[in-house]
Amino acid sequence: MGSVDEKDELVGTVRVQNEFGLHARPAGQLAREAGKYAASIVLECGGRQVDAKSILDVLTLAAPRGTELTLRVSGEDARTAFQAVCLFFENHFAVGGS
Repeated sequence: MGSVDEKDELVGTVRVQNEFGLHARPAGQLAREAGKYAASIVLECGGRQVDAKSILDVLTLAAPRGTELTLRVSGEDARTAFQAVCLFFENHFAVGGS
């Protein structure tokens, strides 16, 4: 899923799996989930980097189903935040794996 590099940054790839892509509702859920953590949480796609804690930033990715995003997480509670965001994507945007 991810690895730790020399900057203590967790890096991995997540894939948008739901039929309608990363639209407004899941973008809001992602921003709320990311906002629970002190860590910096960044999503990258097509050369763009956005703050996962900002619904508007996430929406600018316009990520349809099948899009692969690079997830970069660093700082305090990074490992927990990284796992939570990965689970969010793996579970088709269900918070907490539900």
